[in-house]
Amino acid sequence: MAKYLGPVCRLCRTEQKKLFLKGERCKSDKCPLNRKRGVPGKDPKGRIGKRSEYGLQLREKQKLKRMYCMMEKQFRLTFDKAQRMSGITGENLVQLLEGRLDNVVFRMHFASSRSQARQLVSHGHILVNGKVVDIPSYIVKPSDIIEVKENSKKFVVILDALKEVSKSGVVSWIDLDIDAQKGTFLSYPRRADVTDLADIKEQLVVELYSK
Repeated sequence: MAKYLGPVCRLCRTEQKKLFLKGERCKSDKCPLNRKRGVPGKDPKGRIGKRSEYGLQLREKQKLKRMYCMMEKQFRLTFDKAQRMSGITGENLVQLLEGRLDNVVFRMHFASSRSQARQLVSHGHILVNGKVVDIPSYIVKPSDIIEVKENSKKFVVILDALKEVSKSGVVSWIDLDIDAQKGTFLSYPRRADVTDLADIKEQLVVELYSK
């Protein structure tokens, strides 16, 4: 499957859920969902009806996959890894998604969106335990230290993103030093702690892939 290059706000409208793909715009009045725009396409009302079991499962998978800016193959490999782990597969999946380096960079407010965080990682602006890691899918381990490379600390996009800390704070599984632009990944979060996924039913994703 090719990378999606279209307008990302269209994805939020399709799912009728904020996927937070455009940073500050998602929290402003410019967000299409804040303006109560419906699903995209011709005659959207004619396509809205009771969804089948498969349709519900598919939509939950698409929400998660798109929220974490992943392609289908990469998302499926992550699910397969979660399935091999001990414990509840759905919770394992969420923990693996939250442990991705691009997501951790986003959670530390070094970027205003996951796609922007992915770009920072890919371009070598992020250090893990003092070494450059340019793989967005790298799984961060508890106690790992993630920081912005010294030469990149004056980037406007990073400084602007850090301003959000004073508004929304930092998640409980991350310890952040704003001035040093450095943070510690304390542990993988419990499912209940990931509040922005409160309305996501990951069990439906498990059921979809288990068929």
